[in-house]
Amino acid sequence: MRRLNKFLVLVILLLFLLVGCRSNLLGGQAIIDWIDFVKWDGIQYEGIRSGILADEQFIGEKIGEVKFKVADNVTNSGYKIKNGDAAFHEKGTEIYSIEGNSDLLALKDKNAINGYSVYYARDKTDYRWHFKSVPIEKVNAIEIYKGYAPNSKMIMEIQDRDKLNAFLKILSSSKENPNFIPETTKGDPTYFDIILYTGEPIAYQFDMQFDGKTYFWHPWDTSILSNEIEAFIPN
Repeated sequence: MRRLNKFLVLVILLLFLLVGCRSNLLGGQAIIDWIDFVKWDGIQYEGIRSGILADEQFIGEKIGEVKFKVADNVTNSGYKIKNGDAAFHEKGTEIYSIEGNSDLLALKDKNAINGYSVYYARDKTDYRWHFKSVPIEKVNAIEIYKGYAPNSKMIMEIQDRDKLNAFLKILSSSKENPNFIPETTKGDPTYFDIILYTGEPIAYQFDMQFDGKTYFWHPWDTSILSNEIEAFIPN
């Protein structure tokens, strides 16, 4: 019996060793949650989640193309990011400079509002596209889109000064409620994008949702908006 027990222990240990070797041979394969990034000229740029290119007039020269899409192709957690790598853009995606902003890049993106995804040099500048960073007095136009990209549709454009001020007041007076849970018994909330233009190359982009009763958005933590915003949402 003792010999049999020793034999079983040896078999179990051998199985553990084989599993360990297999994992190492595969290079530590894993599902990786990549952040949205592109690396160019030795600098890592990260996606501006709350910003879009304001206008194509701000696009500078083409500086290159994505050489390798990392997501879906790399499972080795030890992979070293190289120049030309992008998290989610396909090989061949065009990369552009943005006029007068050496710490920004734009990549062609048919799914993005205004046709480009925008990126900032993480180690050269701070993230400055939160709602608290918006120069409210410089907002000269607002657009509201309904639905998810690439099928979102612009439903409202505001340029009148009084209407701009009224809309911005609603946003500024929203009430934080990080514990809010939307009503979903009748389906998912309706999704909107709010774009704030200030004359700068990067316009501010924030999502808003409506669950049938409550309008809410995410300027930082989840915040509840006054139903007065309905005046700006076409039926």
